[in-house]
Amino acid sequence: MPTLVRSYSKINLGLAIGPVRPDGFHGLTTLYQTLELHDLVTVSAARAAETSISLTSNDKRVPTDGRNTCWKMVERALGRMGMAAEVAIHIEKRLPVQGGMGAGSANAAAALIGLERELGAALEGGERLQLAGEVGSDVPLFLLGGAVLGLGRGEQVVPLPDMPSLFCVVAVPDVGVSTPQAFRDWDAGAGQLTAVDNPDRLNELSLAYASFYAEPGTSGIIRGSNPGNQQGSSEKTQSSQENDLAENTLLSLVRTGVENDFEQVVFPAYPSLRENKRQLMGTGSGAALYAALSGSGSALFGLYRSEADAKAAQQRVQHAGTKALMTKTLPRTEYWTRMFAG
Repeated sequence: MPTLVRSYSKINLGLAIGPVRPDGFHGLTTLYQTLELHDLVTVSAARAAETSISLTSNDKRVPTDGRNTCWKMVERALGRMGMAAEVAIHIEKRLPVQGGMGAGSANAAAALIGLERELGAALEGGERLQLAGEVGSDVPLFLLGGAVLGLGRGEQVVPLPDMPSLFCVVAVPDVGVSTPQAFRDWDAGAGQLTAVDNPDRLNELSLAYASFYAEPGTSGIIRGSNPGNQQGSSEKTQSSQENDLAENTLLSLVRTGVENDFEQVVFPAYPSLRENKRQLMGTGSGAALYAALSGSGSALFGLYRSEADAKAAQQRVQHAGTKALMTKTLPRTEYWTRMFAG
């Protein structure tokens, strides 16, 4: 029976761009966070004398040949396993294509997970991550899930302690953003100034970001202003305590200056995206804890204290004419518990 895998999405809580490296890629420091929003990837596979791969999708924009990340992943995984198989993959797209939510990368990770389950064989953990990094910079994070620190070009991943789930609204504008062009615009402007002003910026940010995800209780910042009473009052519910922990962690990150560098070049090129961020942010007591562009866009997101605040933000964005999806962040344990859909 085919294996049905939920191919979850991601947002970038922060993304800092460094200089171009000798290999042509930019160094990055980023904070990935997986979301409940997902595609569905169905994999059927059986060992065979020769490898054959077929790929279908409900979205005509998805390539169904060797250009597809799922195809690349399966073909290379079989080569590393030293086996041949007949493999059929179907991708049911629910996420934006090229929207900055890692959909194609997540599909590749889901295809690998489905293939391993179908064949009853798996690559060793380190080799899986190495292969994932060869297929795409965002692919390795989907072999971890939850909160993940991304270094290098994003493919060097370190799992971070998860904060409890938060309500999230994702704005999906009807515009496309070219990631290569965004990098070129960065190099032509802000990137030159950043490299001169603070050449060690990526390293400094990676340390700052990781420190704020320390295990609860190791930092007064995480637990709030009263670490001596970490459990809170007897009247405080577990849900309320979790919301406080998530909020405190996120606000601590905001105080580090967490941001997405791509906004500096994408917003001037696409002014409507800046307006989408303003709508997500809101004002007053219902304002977002944090809102930003995800990746190079065009998707943007906001994180909220309550479902009511999230619904209000969704309505603001939709009333302005942009599609908006409400979801929640997905911690690592839930990511893996809910991975298989069938």
